[in-house]
Parts: sequence; C-alpha cells; structure tokens
Amino acid sequence: MTKSIIYFHPLTFEQQESIRAVAPGYTLLEGNSKNPDLQQLGEAEIVIGWAKGISDTLLRPDSAFRWLQTWSAGIEKLPLERLAERGILLTNATGVHAEPISAVIFGFMLLFTRNLHIAVRNQQNRLWHSDGSESELSDKTVVIAGTGAIGSETARIAKAFRMKTIGVSRSGHPVADFDQVFTTDHIQEAVSQGDFIINSLPLTDETQHLFNASIFSAFKQGSYYINIGRGDTTNTEDLIAALHSGHLRGAGLDVFETEPLPQDHPLWAMEQVIITPHCAGVTDRYAERVVDIFIHNMKSYVETGSPSRNLIDYSRQY
Repeated sequence: MTKSIIYFHPLTFEQQESIRAVAPGYTLLEGNSKNPDLQQLGEAEIVIGWAKGISDTLLRPDSAFRWLQTWSAGIEKLPLERLAERGILLTNATGVHAEPISAVIFGFMLLFTRNLHIAVRNQQNRLWHSDGSESELSDKTVVIAGTGAIGSETARIAKAFRMKTIGVSRSGHPVADFDQVFTTDHIQEAVSQGDFIINSLPLTDETQHLFNASIFSAFKQGSYYINIGRGDTTNTEDLIAALHSGHLRGAGLDVFETEPLPQDHPLWAMEQVIITPHCAGVTDRYAERVVDIFIHNMKSYVETGSPSRNLIDYSRQY
C-alpha cells in the first residue's frame, strides 16, 4: 500500500513540492474538508489539518493513521482521548502565531495608552476632544500568562518600550526577556503588579475559567486585561463585573466563551472594551509557517519515527 499524506488547507505548488522533497515514498493528496473522501482518509498515514466527520475513519483499529499535524495551536476541539488511546502522534502549530498576535497585543496596549480607540470614535462624530489622560508604555509593567512563543515575543518587544516584564507559567522557569516568572499557583501575586495583564494560555482542565472574580480582584486598580489565548480561560460574567466596577479600566478581547459573540452581548456596548473577531493569529504568512513546522517534523519522522517539534503531551493537553 502506498503511504500517503493528506492536507486539508490550501498549499501553493512550491509548498507542496517542499513537502514532497522531505517525504520520499509518500504521496501528497489534498483533502476536501467539507466533503472528505473517507476511503482516501482510511489509507492516510499522516494528516495535516482536521475536518468534521473523519474521526471514526481515521481512528478505527486497522487504519494506517499515525500522525496528525494540526493547522492551529489550539487542540481542545480534537478527540484527544481517542487520539491518545490509539497512540497517534499529535503536533500543533505553536510558533506560527507569535509575530501577528504580539502585534495585536501591542495594538491593544497602544490604543488604550494613547486613547486611540476613543479618538477613532470621536472622528466618526467629528468631535475634536482629548481629556488629557493619554499615557505611555515606558515604565509600565506587563504580566504575561503563558511564556511560550507568543509570550516570549511579547516580552521581547516590551523591552523595546522599556517595560517591566513578568511571566506566569506552570513551571516558573526563567525565560529570556522576562524580569521575573511566577508559577501558576502564584498568579494572584503576579497580576497584582501589572498595568497590563496578557492572557496567552491554552485551554486545559487547569486553565478553564482561571481568570475569574478572584483573580480579577487581585488586579491592580485601573489595569487592563487582554485575552488572545482561549475564550474559556475567562469567566465572562466576572470580567464584565470587574469592568463595570471600574476595577479594570479596559479590556482587549480577541477570543470569547461563545463565538461568534452574540449581537446582543453586553461587551459590544462597553466603550472601554476593544473587540476583534478571533483574528489575532491571522496572517498572509500562516500557511508558510505551518509548512515550515511540518517539514522540520517530517524530516524527524522519517529519520526517527517521531516528529520532534510541538509534540503534544496528552496528559498536559498541550
């Protein structure tokens, strides 16, 4: 039987050829995510991306399926228990998003610091006005929950703005460009120091609703919350209460518990909230970067039988 790789996202001819070059003995086939060919999938050893309705075919006991390279960093919507039971190697797209998402994070911070979000609204009303509350990023403290690729890139850029950087991670290990890193069980101590608190955490059992009333109450008065991680890491009702009370001065939100955000949701009407439609990671270079990860992993897979980059630990869910 010919070994095959199936991909579910558009690739250029050059990207396809670069994959073929590192995958001798494999055929590379494009799958249709809306109408997947189950017979074709039943013979696939490697899949790039995911589609609805393919789990039973890929995960049957006699399938050739061995490795899944996701198109996203998030894996919470995948059938993780079944993948783990079958011993499927799972790699994600961590690292693809660092540059575009860090740009969005600083977009939020600069909008809030310079009141540019208010200026845009004033322009729509032809209103010449400033209340004089504009500030600067220099000497402010940014607390970043999640010190991986996105958090590290954000900390690196923050140093150019002469900001103090504090990280929060499960291990608490030192990371370049962070002045200090706290473990997750000391997150309240960390956020109490922040002028800006950035949530770049993945969704796991441990991070579900991690940002709740208890954590928000530990925030510094008048601080800002930015979530570009996963919507379900935040208790939305508690966030709204913190914003209404004035304890939080504002929030920049790219992800939500319910997506799309319902049109009647109260967050839409809050002038101290900036909303983007889960697009912080979108970039015209996305496919290029996922292919780079896959090529690196394919070389390792051919040589050792296992991809070496972004390999998911099922017990940790990341």
